[in-house]
Amino acid sequence: MTEQKATNITWHDGDVTRADRNKLLGQKGATIWFTGLSGSGKSTVAVALEQALFARNKLVYRLDGDNVRHGINKNLGFSAEDRAENIRRIGEIAKLFVDAGVIALSSFVSPYRTDRDLVRAMHAESDMDFIEVYVDVPLAVAEERDPKGLYKKARAGEIPNFTGISDPYEAPETPELVLKSHEMSLEEEVDAVIALLQQRGILPA
Repeated sequence: MTEQKATNITWHDGDVTRADRNKLLGQKGATIWFTGLSGSGKSTVAVALEQALFARNKLVYRLDGDNVRHGINKNLGFSAEDRAENIRRIGEIAKLFVDAGVIALSSFVSPYRTDRDLVRAMHAESDMDFIEVYVDVPLAVAEERDPKGLYKKARAGEIPNFTGISDPYEAPETPELVLKSHEMSLEEEVDAVIALLQQRGILPA
């Protein structure tokens, strides 16, 4: 758990509630958390889902691992400690989006089960929907794709702490949804997520 360094602070609730914002937007906020190896297809399905939800007139925002490291998490590396802090910060950001009534699509390797479970617990504490989507492909498939050339560099020893090569990936044990991007079309993946959101009451059936 991250240490609370600030003292003499008090949480201030506003007069506009999450329910008020949901009513204004005509939707319910939620976090859809895509996890999987680099090259598994997390970002690809998140981008397609964002387009599909936007076409349904839903306010949606995509949080991408590389993008976030250009800004708010630019001071973090890829050690276990930095990965944990990276995911904690993203979890807090996702919660802000959900509180605002936005559907947040978080696309991160997030290799450690403990870190993902922490984000889930953070959402549960605030009665917020958290949906873990495991984009499950064999390492060999992800490595063959290697869209950024990262596996090649990791195999050459040029990238330390690389998930799947020199660092572990802990697969989710009970995700809400599993997508096998090497066996499914992109349309099938998007349809599967949308069907789940409808089942959960986040989207109308």
